[in-house]
Amino acid sequence: MIINQEEIFTTVAENLEEKPTEQSMFTKFLELYPEEWKQLKITFSKFNRSKQFGKTIPLPKPEQSLRKEIRSWLKKQ
Repeated sequence: MIINQEEIFTTVAENLEEKPTEQSMFTKFLELYPEEWKQLKITFSKFNRSKQFGKTIPLPKPEQSLRKEIRSWLKKQ
C-alpha cells in the first residue's frame, strides 16, 4: 500500500508529456519514487518470508499491485 497514493499518482501524471496510460505511469513512478517502490518490494518479501508452511495467503507481486492501483486511479480520472 502506498501512502499518499492520490498525491503521488497526480504528480506522476503531471510529469508525463503524453496522455497518462498504465504503462507510462508505471515507468514514471519507478523513475520519480524509487524509495516507495523499494518499500513495496520489501513489504512483499517480508510477507512471503513470514508465511507458515502449507498456509498460503494470496498477495499480488509488487508489479501487479502497483499496476492495479494505477489502473483504478486512471478510471477515477
